[in-house]
Amino acid sequence: MILTVAGLSFRYNGLKILEEVEFRVNRHEILAILGPNGVGKTTLLRCINTLLRPQAGRILLDDQDLLSLGRDEVARLLAYVPQRGETGPILAFDAILLGRRPHIGWDVRREDIQKVQAIIDQLHIGHLALRPINSMSGGELQKVLIARALVQEPGLLLLDEPTSSLDLKNQVEILAFLRMIVRAHSLTAILTMHDINQAIRFADRFLFLKEGMVYAAGTREIITPELIREVYGLPVTIAEVNGMPVVVPGLEYLHPPETSLPAE
Repeated sequence: MILTVAGLSFRYNGLKILEEVEFRVNRHEILAILGPNGVGKTTLLRCINTLLRPQAGRILLDDQDLLSLGRDEVARLLAYVPQRGETGPILAFDAILLGRRPHIGWDVRREDIQKVQAIIDQLHIGHLALRPINSMSGGELQKVLIARALVQEPGLLLLDEPTSSLDLKNQVEILAFLRMIVRAHSLTAILTMHDINQAIRFADRFLFLKEGMVYAAGTREIITPELIREVYGLPVTIAEVNGMPVVVPGLEYLHPPETSLPAE
């Protein structure tokens, strides 16, 4: 499944949030959307999901214009994992079953139960199935939310900062988990991220936003110290560790200038 975004512009109360955004991402690829706070990363995901209606542009999933479809039709094609999911007392199995809503008529079918169990088995989260989601750690809850998205049987998976508030181990585990899912289920995935190094490790393509516009897009080769400085206003170097590029902030940010404090 191929997603094409062309000429997408979004304004809120007359304020420009996104301007002429264009990119393309293919099946089996993970696209990381990067950039400083407030550049429109989440807004872009919400436009693709049609939760927000852009003032201009087209969003094509294969040959289907998502902006011309109803909510149920969109939900059969893509799944959205927001930054913060609900954390009520609902059991994980039931939370995952909610992902079948776009396919369910008047009642839950045996087929829907079987699909939920199949996803739980594939993702090795059977130990979570009968636990309330409000008793889970951040990493456990994120896996349940991803399972709920997958049981929708989407072609496109959208995730808004899927590793926010997770410790390093859980960040790596969730991103490796996502990469495995994309390959195994022939999905296209788009994630917003803040950690450039984690993006480099797990994503296939990169989209850098600056002031609501695409500043750069492409594979790992586009990520240079000059690009990072221009997008984030931060001088960096890029080193290689175990064959993987790593972005390192300039030393001046490790040793800020001393300030004189008043004597007591």
